Amino acid sequence: MTIDREIQLEIIRRHYAKQVMAAAGVADRRLENAFAAVRREDFLGPGPWPILRWVRGYMPTPSADPAYLYADNLVGILPERSLNNGQPSFLAVLIAAASPRPGDHIVHIGAGVGYYTAILARLAGPRGRVTAIEYEPVLAARLAANLAKMRRVTALCGDGATVDFAPADVILVNAGVTFPPGRWLDRLADGGRLILPMTATERDGKMTGGAVFRIERRGNAFDARWISDVGIYPCHGMRDPAAERALAAAFKAGGWQKVTRLYRRRDLPEENCWLRGEGWCLAYS
Repeated sequence: MTIDREIQLEIIRRHYAKQVMAAAGVADRRLENAFAAVRREDFLGPGPWPILRWVRGYMPTPSADPAYLYADNLVGILPERSLNNGQPSFLAVLIAAASPRPGDHIVHIGAGVGYYTAILARLAGPRGRVTAIEYEPVLAARLAANLAKMRRVTALCGDGATVDFAPADVILVNAGVTFPPGRWLDRLADGGRLILPMTATERDGKMTGGAVFRIERRGNAFDARWISDVGIYPCHGMRDPAAERALAAAFKAGGWQKVTRLYRRRDLPEENCWLRGEGWCLAYS
């Protein structure tokens, strides 16, 4: 008996979703179902697709068969600029840490071509909504086209540092910053979660290395914890040279895994602070 090709791809996607969850170390049935349901080929354009192989650079898939997209790989979206559709298992870690719930307003900054935005939209459900922001115009155009038929999803071209948005239950940032932006903290609803990559170490002039923090608002207080180390493209508008130098020194000294709080003031004892900036401090207590 011949199995219909779409049924084959559904089976491949289900297997892919299980492998992504296993690689991420995440047990979340809703998230697994979202990875299984969203068609990656609908967001990445026609194949063959450039897959990043760490030793050989970008290599095209052998053909335009979508099955080649269902592995835990980085797929180039602007490969000449080292911009990729992020690694599925890593994004699964970040999305799981953000704890998206049905009915949430989710803001996705650095949304690229919208694949992970679509996964977030499934998690927000029909009562939720998603705002996707992309700085690169060519990617923002693809983002808008890819998400055009999705209800309660808004795609915006602009700088995540300045684009305004309604209060959010989740803000997921897909680019590296050097400080926790006050405007994003202000836009977090009570109980809202900000997933924030903070990066400092230059890698080939494009990628930067650092750590991802989960920041949760509790009234006027902000809990913080380390999620993962990261190498990621820098966030336009959220790179400050002085903050980057301080961040690099803090990474060199170590201790970011012990961070527990973000204070919107800096007058804490030195021994309690991992990193302080203008009007804020990431602290151990």
